[in-house]
Formats: sequence, C-alpha cells, structure tokens
Amino acid sequence: MNGIHRIGVITAGGDCPGLNAVIRAVTKPAIAKYNLEVFGIEDGFLGLIENRIRKLTSESVSNILTVGGTILGTNNKTDPHRYPVEVNGVTEFRDVTGLCLDNIARNKLDALVVIGGDGSMSIASGFARLGVNCIGVPKTIDNDLWGTDVTFGFATAVSIATEALDRVHTTAASHHRIIVVEVMGRNAGWIALYAGMASGSDVILIPEIPYDFDTVCEFVQSRSKRGKRFSIVCVSEGAKPAGGERVISRVDPTSADPIRLGGIGQKVANDIETATKIETRAITLGHVQRGGTPVATDRVLATEFGNKAIELLEAGERGQLVVMKGRTVTHIPIGEAEGKQRLVPVDHPIVRAARNVGTCFG
Repeated sequence: MNGIHRIGVITAGGDCPGLNAVIRAVTKPAIAKYNLEVFGIEDGFLGLIENRIRKLTSESVSNILTVGGTILGTNNKTDPHRYPVEVNGVTEFRDVTGLCLDNIARNKLDALVVIGGDGSMSIASGFARLGVNCIGVPKTIDNDLWGTDVTFGFATAVSIATEALDRVHTTAASHHRIIVVEVMGRNAGWIALYAGMASGSDVILIPEIPYDFDTVCEFVQSRSKRGKRFSIVCVSEGAKPAGGERVISRVDPTSADPIRLGGIGQKVANDIETATKIETRAITLGHVQRGGTPVATDRVLATEFGNKAIELLEAGERGQLVVMKGRTVTHIPIGEAEGKQRLVPVDHPIVRAARNVGTCFG
C-alpha cells in the first residue's frame, strides 16, 4: 500500500457521537483488505506526546459502531506546539512537536488518521508540513469545520437538542412561561439553528447574528398579547448582544483554547424576566449533546469518512482532509481548513425559512 505498513489512529478534541464508528471503519478494512497494522493513540495528542500507543485488532473494534465516546480516549486541552510544563511551581509552555515525531518514528508509523475538529486539523496540518502523512477526518458537533458541508456528530447533537426543546415546550405552555434553552455553539450557530427550526422555537439566537435585546422582548410580549402565553428561546452558547460580549464561564490558562463559554442562557432569561415581568426559566444542555449513542445518520457518515481515509492512503494521497460536498465524500488538502471555521451565513436558506414562518433572530 504505497509503502504504508503501520498506521496510527487518533481521536482528538472534544468527544463526539460517531468517533468509534470511524475507528472501526478505519481499522477493519486496513487489516482485512490491505493487511496493515493499526495502532490507537490514547487520549488525543497527549498520547502521542507520552508515547501511549496500543495495537488495534478487528476484535478490539468489533461492536463499537453504536457506542458513544471513543475507546481511545481524547483530550481537548493538549497542543504539542504549546504544551504546559511546570518548572519550579511556574507553568511554562513548550513546543514538544519533536517528541511527537520521535514517538511516531519509534512506533514505525507510516501515516496518521487524525479524527478531530478545527483545532486538531490545524495541529495535523503542522505535522503534515513536517513530513508526516496525515489524513484528517472531520469531527465536531458544532458542524463548523471549514471545507466540508457536514461533520459527523452534528446530527446526533441536533436530535438531542431538538428533543429537549420539544419537552420543555409543554412545560412552558402549561405554566405560561418563557423557557430559554442554551445549546453548544461557540462561534457557529448550526445546532441552535437546526434544533430551533426543528422544534419550532420562537426565538433563535446565534453567534453570527448579534441580537437586539429590545427586539427579543417586544417579540415575546407581542406573542403574549396575541394569546400565545409562552415562548421558547433557543440560544447558542456563543451568542451575544449587538455591541456586547460573549458570556464567559471561566478561563483555563493551561488549555490550548483557554476561554470556556457558558451562561448566556441564564443571562437572557434573567434579562427577559426583568424587562417583561413574564416568568422565565433557563436550561443549559451542555455536554449531554455530545454523549450517548450516535443516530443512524452519524453512524453511516462516520463509516463513510473512515473508509474514505483508508482509500486515500491506498491511493497514495498525503496531507488530505476527508470532506462531504453535496452528497459526495471527497477530499481537500488538510491545510486548506487550517485557521478557518464554517459559520452560518446570515442569509442561509434555513435562516430565511425560519424568518418566513415567524421566528425571531433578535
């Protein structure tokens, strides 16, 4: 297979429904069809730094298609280019890329299949420039990886968020309340847009469309005056008012991405109740959107992506990112996605459709 005999598989970044499906789809054909050895790198790039690498077999990846999370473990804090090391009680950041390259050589890995989001692909792109053959597989529930129309994990997250919004609908109607549901989406509002649309949410607030608070209040009050004595508000964690800032829950200086968002849902609820005197409650879905069994769509997509990664290696491709364009699984150079995000266009057809059925975007 073009000089490839041993490949490493790594799941990096946040956990996501469908990761195990990709691991399975990479490992089984690699072994059965191409006679390759496959090694799993534990806990994302941390395992590559610490040389925690184990052999995968067809048996070890059997019966994991429907299992959430990742059997390899993952890590969303470790960047080899900025690895925290404590020296005399002080945290310093060092570039340990050379250590990763040493461990790749030590384990005789001819290629890496990197399953991750935008941060992971940026790291993989850096390795590719250093001569490591990296094939990227796009993963993120936020659906914000540039270059692909969809990422696996997104459909499951939308399904979970939609079910939650459906359930609070009856409570809001019974108690004549406004209920604000905060979903994930740091910079891209795809989850809120799709789940809000699917659940018939009355207000959808996303990062790409800064909201005017007075507009939101006027909207829910007008519904109340028309006899609609409740409203559902779906808000992305990264949403912010026009001219305002995102709500930050905490800062982790040791992480590659130190800003942790959270709290916009409660803030919006408090502000609405204060301004309108309508009883308002807030719910934050948080990590429940990333957990559990992947829906059928994500299982199929993850399997297609994993299989495509192996086909690219077989074809002699290097430094490529598996992507979905339209209904076709194809590939682009992994470097093209570096430092970019796929955001919701403000004139997206779903935004237009939602507006036309009466949804408020603030």
